[in-house]
Amino acid sequence: MKIASIIVDVPSSSTNQTYDYLVPEKYREMITPGMRVTVPFGPRKIMGFVVQLKDETTLTKLKELHEVLDITPVLTDELLKLGEFVAKKTISLYITVFQTMLPQVLKSQYTKDLVRETDEFLSPELEELFAGRESIPFEEFTASSISYYHLQKQIEAGNITIYYHVKSRITKKQLTMVQLDVSEMRALETLEDLSKQAKKQKELIQYLIEHPEPIEQAKLVKLLDTSAQTVKTLVSKGIVKTFQQEVFRDPYKNQPIEQTEAFELTDEQAAAMDPIISSIDEKEDNVFLLHGVTGSGKTEIYLQSIQHVISKGQEAIVLVPEISLTPQMVRRFKGRFGSNVAVMHSGLSAGEKYDEWRKIQQKQVQVVVGARSAIFAPFSNIGIIIIDEEHETTYKQEDQPRYHARDVAIERAKNHHCPVVMGSATPSLESFARAKKGVYKLLTLYNRTNRQQMPSVEIVDMRKELHAGNRTMFSTSLMESMKACMERGEQIVLLLNRRGYSTFIMCRDCGHVSECPHCDIALTYHKNNHRLKCHYCSYEQAVPNHCPSCESDLIRYFGTGTQRVEESLAKLLPEARVIRMDVDTTRRKGSHEKLLKQFSEKKADILLGTQMIAKGLDFKDVTLVGVLSADSMLHLPDFRSAERTFQLLTQVSGRAGRHELAGNVIVQTYTPEHYSVTYAAEHNFLDFYKHEMAVRKAFQYPPFVFLVLITVSHENHARAVQVAGEIVKQLSHVVAPGTTVLGPTPSTIARIKDRYRYQCMIKYKHEPNLIPYLEHIQSAYADEIRKQTLQLSIDTQPYYMM
Repeated sequence: MKIASIIVDVPSSSTNQTYDYLVPEKYREMITPGMRVTVPFGPRKIMGFVVQLKDETTLTKLKELHEVLDITPVLTDELLKLGEFVAKKTISLYITVFQTMLPQVLKSQYTKDLVRETDEFLSPELEELFAGRESIPFEEFTASSISYYHLQKQIEAGNITIYYHVKSRITKKQLTMVQLDVSEMRALETLEDLSKQAKKQKELIQYLIEHPEPIEQAKLVKLLDTSAQTVKTLVSKGIVKTFQQEVFRDPYKNQPIEQTEAFELTDEQAAAMDPIISSIDEKEDNVFLLHGVTGSGKTEIYLQSIQHVISKGQEAIVLVPEISLTPQMVRRFKGRFGSNVAVMHSGLSAGEKYDEWRKIQQKQVQVVVGARSAIFAPFSNIGIIIIDEEHETTYKQEDQPRYHARDVAIERAKNHHCPVVMGSATPSLESFARAKKGVYKLLTLYNRTNRQQMPSVEIVDMRKELHAGNRTMFSTSLMESMKACMERGEQIVLLLNRRGYSTFIMCRDCGHVSECPHCDIALTYHKNNHRLKCHYCSYEQAVPNHCPSCESDLIRYFGTGTQRVEESLAKLLPEARVIRMDVDTTRRKGSHEKLLKQFSEKKADILLGTQMIAKGLDFKDVTLVGVLSADSMLHLPDFRSAERTFQLLTQVSGRAGRHELAGNVIVQTYTPEHYSVTYAAEHNFLDFYKHEMAVRKAFQYPPFVFLVLITVSHENHARAVQVAGEIVKQLSHVVAPGTTVLGPTPSTIARIKDRYRYQCMIKYKHEPNLIPYLEHIQSAYADEIRKQTLQLSIDTQPYYMM
């Protein structure tokens, strides 16, 4: 008797366990953990993942599983184990984690076909089943008596493949191919027999005799200036055959990518790379923190380490933060490793993502470059994992499962006995503190590879500008530098830490600010359609002509958004060509690449944008970087605000003077004395680190303690307060003496989408039973959570305190 333990697709804490099912005879030889199946669950049939196979169970009455959906597992044994680790660490449901690991397509409804890939004899029963056809519906196989194990062996041998026809719009991309269906001799005879009028048919047969390889029908028709009807006629005569061939979508096929060779490393780079190579060779799961100034050649170290891994027949995962998954980074990896690279990020269509995932699963590539979720790539022999710009908060997922890609990478590296390399010019305080303590191994690059000086940074006090009568958003110094820069034919990057046209509108008479009726937040003004929008719930309204509170018509716009800066530039520098990059201009697929390509081709003088332009960009003619409002992040209610400001200023100033031309950075601020601004201007990470660590120690924040943030939200204000209070009370009774439980307090944004939000925070150094306590709290409110009246979010590593 074979029994399968299955995690079912019912996302609820009451079903977050395995259920045992009997495996029917026909599936016994082929079923393995990691396959998806359908099972009877109550009155319905649902999908589930096989996580274990066993021979006995304590249950007396077992139902049979209904159908096996995969002939080859979609999750490896290692990924199943990893799923368990992530679910435990993030207090998530197993099913949610498993679904996160797979492309969207595998969650859709689909039908399956079996396709013959060989002319060799298969086996008497399969030959009978195919009956001369190229492909058959999977249902014909299930209706036959042929064993699944027999089919599995043929699939493993590459003689048969399974095609999924997804019922959603995402399917495989198929091309119609054309080929002769008779011998050359017979084709020549047909040529003789055809009448003189059948000119196009003759041309087509002649071409296929000379080019026996299958050719795409669309190409053939265009080449011979004929029509699909000609092909159809010859098919009906049995001379030519057509068949469907799948092609992988290549999101980069229209971008010419230049092949590159490895550069000679500087002594400093070589010294940093040695311990990584030795770790790969010795199969040690060390974690390296590669701390190098911007332009110090971290990417070349990644590329050469990967080359070493590939030469050993192993695989590499490279994570890049979503916003800087610029075409430049992809180009560098494709330029070095060509088609041996799969790319996974949110800019791809669902079909493209599916194809890239299958290239990895089918061992057609050895390198994957992608954003956070690429850490779950189904590789089975990983030799290195690289996390570029490791300090980026985009590596942390903000909804369930709330995993941090760094933790998952370190866990996978343990399983594969390989190193993790994390690189950054401004490492997160937590990582740098671990490197200082010897938990991670620190590798440092102090110099830029081209020996160029770091750009000079000028801090401009905007308060003085105001007193001097300058009411524009550009200081005199920045304005003069931009003009000089343009005269020399050089380029400028302007960073603004916002999107939209202006932050809010306010009545000058009574001070009334237009707020969202569903969220406690001011509405943002968008100029292109002259409307006010809420960036939390998408509510929008027209801009009022009179104040809703006092009827005054003195409505004014406050704040500075990218649209407003663009307009201001048009007035002050009418000759400047400006490209604006923000959430609104990069919504469409491919718009990111398009705008950056225009800038690199010097079709614009100024690149104006939000945080997405601060990182990873490398343009040789950019000599001036202007930061319009350095302190817009400093005053957020978040203990990491100084660290984020320092990182952003350092990253964006690293965009200037990366090549022969010297770079210049102008930082405009209303708090020029703040340590994050002054240290960033000096490119002084170590002193910033010491100062910030002292602040964190005094106020007991990470890396000196660990945090857990619990957020409760409910449509009823009193119930939200009550539940948050109960949670604080329960936890206060069970935590260790040194642990602090703070709250409950209203969240920074106390209401979103008409739900009231309260939070409490746990600060602890050592709390071995914390996860069981938190799981207990979650199950205590399971009924309300299931009915969706109460929402309870537990974040064991919060990066977003709002």
